[in-house]
Amino acid sequence: MNPPKFIGDSKMFEYDKYFRDCQQSNKPFIKAKINPQHGNYFVLMDLATCEKRITKVNERKINQMIKNEKKFLEKDMPFEFSITEELAWFDGISPKRFEHFCEGLYDLVESKNE
Repeated sequence: MNPPKFIGDSKMFEYDKYFRDCQQSNKPFIKAKINPQHGNYFVLMDLATCEKRITKVNERKINQMIKNEKKFLEKDMPFEFSITEELAWFDGISPKRFEHFCEGLYDLVESKNE
């Protein structure tokens, strides 16, 4: 069974099951949850579940995705992020665009063109 590309607004046991499914399928673990402080999404991508890493090329592409997302935010909305080789998180993804953002992260890491 292939897990979905990402999971959002779920219960803890659903995140745990999704994490195990990602491990078994060698897929990235991407979860999203609304941050109650500002109403936008906190997105976490963990590559501990697979044999993939965030390369420098992917990091540049992710930074471009971040620039694109910031264009859609209201000017005073906070946006923070961190990217390492195995873990990346983004706090401030618009609810209107979080599915697009999560799909983009998944496709970027899963692509063979690194």
